Amino acid sequence: MYKRILVAVDGSHTSRRAFDAALSLASSEGAELQPFYVVENTPMYFEAPGYDPSILRNRLIEQGKELGTELTEAMRAKGVTGSVMVGEASSTDDISVVVLKAAADFNADLLVMGTHGRRGVQRLLLGSVAERCVRQAALPVLLIPAAAGQADQPDDASA
Repeated sequence: MYKRILVAVDGSHTSRRAFDAALSLASSEGAELQPFYVVENTPMYFEAPGYDPSILRNRLIEQGKELGTELTEAMRAKGVTGSVMVGEASSTDDISVVVLKAAADFNADLLVMGTHGRRGVQRLLLGSVAERCVRQAALPVLLIPAAAGQADQPDDASA
């Protein structure tokens, strides 16, 4: 049913769950998988006196490369084809716009993403990235909630 799946990843626990779901689906469907990591350039940080925005940007790019290596190995282990891509959000294109453009460029027939990533401040100010993607998407979107799979883990209260 799905032949090209894009999964948005940011290194958070929820995005890893989304990646696992997308990987499992790609494996069972024989689909190509493209994990997509977005480097966020938040303008408000750039206004601080003495702040060098390249330090944060370079660290986010490095983090994306590290995550890409990990996800590529997981894909290879499952026999799933595809490659990790990195995009960059700016003051004119927020993360949801960048993710949806990547899905269109990849010609994805499914977008997979977690409901709560690490974008806390932006979520409080603008609403969640996942919510904006669902509202603007022209393709099916599979949302993986932060609580997904927690019932499978041992309950600390019962120990």
